[in-house]
Amino acid sequence: MRLKIGILFLLHLFFHTGWTVTSQAEEHSDKKSVYLIDIKKEIDHTTRIYLMNGLAEADKMGADAVLLHMNTYGGLLDAADSMRTAVLYNPIPVYVFIDNNAASAGALISIACKKIYMRKGANIGAASVVNQTGELLPDKYQSYMRSLIRSTAEAHGKDTLVQKGDTTYKWLRDPLIAEAMVDERTVIPQVSDSGKVLTFTAEEAMQWGYCDGIAESVDEVIRQHIGFPAYELKQYSPSWYDNLKGFLMNPMVQSLFILILIGGIYFELQTPGIGFPSAAALIAAILYFAPLYMDGLAQNWEILLFVVGLLLIALEIFVIPGFGVAGIAGIICVIAGLTMSLLDNFYFDFEGVTHADTGRAALTVLLGIGLGFLLLLWLSNKIGHTNGIFRKVALHADLEEASVSPSYFPVPGKEGCAATVLRPSGKVEIDGEYYDGVSESGFIEKGTPVQVVRFENAQVYVVSTR
Repeated sequence: MRLKIGILFLLHLFFHTGWTVTSQAEEHSDKKSVYLIDIKKEIDHTTRIYLMNGLAEADKMGADAVLLHMNTYGGLLDAADSMRTAVLYNPIPVYVFIDNNAASAGALISIACKKIYMRKGANIGAASVVNQTGELLPDKYQSYMRSLIRSTAEAHGKDTLVQKGDTTYKWLRDPLIAEAMVDERTVIPQVSDSGKVLTFTAEEAMQWGYCDGIAESVDEVIRQHIGFPAYELKQYSPSWYDNLKGFLMNPMVQSLFILILIGGIYFELQTPGIGFPSAAALIAAILYFAPLYMDGLAQNWEILLFVVGLLLIALEIFVIPGFGVAGIAGIICVIAGLTMSLLDNFYFDFEGVTHADTGRAALTVLLGIGLGFLLLLWLSNKIGHTNGIFRKVALHADLEEASVSPSYFPVPGKEGCAATVLRPSGKVEIDGEYYDGVSESGFIEKGTPVQVVRFENAQVYVVSTR
């Protein structure tokens, strides 16, 4: 009898334990995974890196959904364009929870998401393209933004409605409403009046199809609106490298690198030997290309084109007298390499590159070059002046009044030869003595006969006699 009771107890324990384990396994299998990405700062290349890395991690872990937690006033159009494209075509559905603001570029990214959820008091819209001071840019920029935000709304398709035998189609997100967020001239009865750029509150967005639910927290969005009662949340955590890479890819920082690059080359050409200007130019070039290369924007051939341009310029300066085909070709190659490295292309395929992308890249490069030349002109007037920025390292003493006898210095009319290439600075040999020389007749080859014009500040100013 006791044996039977013991056997029944063991069977009961076995089946109960098995049922518990099975129930826990089923409960765990029903738990969905959600990947959360914060977009709570200006839309720039740093936030673009956050989104791209987050989407890649979500795909790698096999997440069931991606949720953007957004609060932004907007930012760079090119970064926003890349982000909205990544959201639209991401294999995992991307939702957005607007926790206060989704303005300008933030509105564009939100409209690209599968569903839009908003907190009470949140806003979405005001997507006109403006400059750094908030002024509207010319209509060609607004035209591109109108088309971009319209096509983003259209990408969500239409609903098919059948009423009394008649079939009609209704946009899930009306493209005209999206356009009204950019262009104040777009008039939509009961929605947008002429002369006002459209911005929706949460309730208004619900009414007109630009909000799919109002919630007060991420948890409420996931449980009640997305429909995952049991879920596991994984959040993207940016690294210091992400922030550094985004900072280096800022257009103003890139323009600064170009400025340092041009300035370094210029000052190196004005002084003999290789020193600090060359090092500064090299570091600026590395910091310019490295993040672009690692991000997949800069291709090998674009960097090679830039290097070839520098070599052609060096060939023109050091080998070929004057300035001609090699120098012009070098300048073109340098500008082309810097510009095309900012464009998202694969080798010579520029199919996905828009005119706006090309314009922004060219503007970044030309801005850097232009500011570089302006800085060089300004420095040229400041270096060595009594009140200049380098007054503490510049020599102000009049060497002609020094205690050394003038007979030690070559007099005007004295002849010698160029001991090194003068471009225009270098070394000259006069009566067996070597002096720091400056050419006043352009490029002078090594060994060319020269004649002293004057001696100032420990330098011999010469002209070629050949």
